[in-house]
Amino acid sequence: MKIAVVDYGMGNLHSVLKSVQAAQKLSGAAAEIFLTDRAEEVFAADKIIFPGQGAMPDCMGALQKSGLGEAVSDGLKNKPFFGICVGAQLLFDHSEEGGTAGLGWFAGDVKRFPAGIGDGSGGRLKVPHMGWNTVRQTRSHPLFKDIADNTRFYFVHSYYFAPADPEIVLGTSEYPDEFACIVGRDNVFATQFHTEKSHDGGLLLLRNFLDWQV
Repeated sequence: MKIAVVDYGMGNLHSVLKSVQAAQKLSGAAAEIFLTDRAEEVFAADKIIFPGQGAMPDCMGALQKSGLGEAVSDGLKNKPFFGICVGAQLLFDHSEEGGTAGLGWFAGDVKRFPAGIGDGSGGRLKVPHMGWNTVRQTRSHPLFKDIADNTRFYFVHSYYFAPADPEIVLGTSEYPDEFACIVGRDNVFATQFHTEKSHDGGLLLLRNFLDWQV
């Protein structure tokens, strides 16, 4: 089994690669896990992990410039696919960040947390939302195996998913209002939080992705 971590030139993805390799030790899956910026290697992979960090306009531009867009779209249609952070945001129609068009795999927008949001007790919440936060599982999914509901994961983001179809929402968090932070349908699973920074919970998600039979 070949697992491609897609490198379209945005951010240091070696931490993602290392976390997937650590998850493989938990899984015991016989897999070749590699970081790649070559479309032919993404086409040839059995499963795809699509991370991202930074501004969505830059990430979308880098994806288009790299020539990886077609290979990523093929993976969305045909293979187990895991989007992380901006890699998850890119799956939607549109982002308020720079008025950027996404890949349109999921209907809906990526919206910015409003300025001056409060915590309900008179305090201000900072944007970006950064740090550990609880995730509530709203639907059952194979990737939640051995992960307790309300497990905490690590977030760094100023924008959040606003799916048009509530049926794709698999998990939510609050800041201070509820927002979707895990979405998925069929062979595609995506998280707003960083699995590679989320310690045991993140490793279990990645382990379950390696074991996932769609």
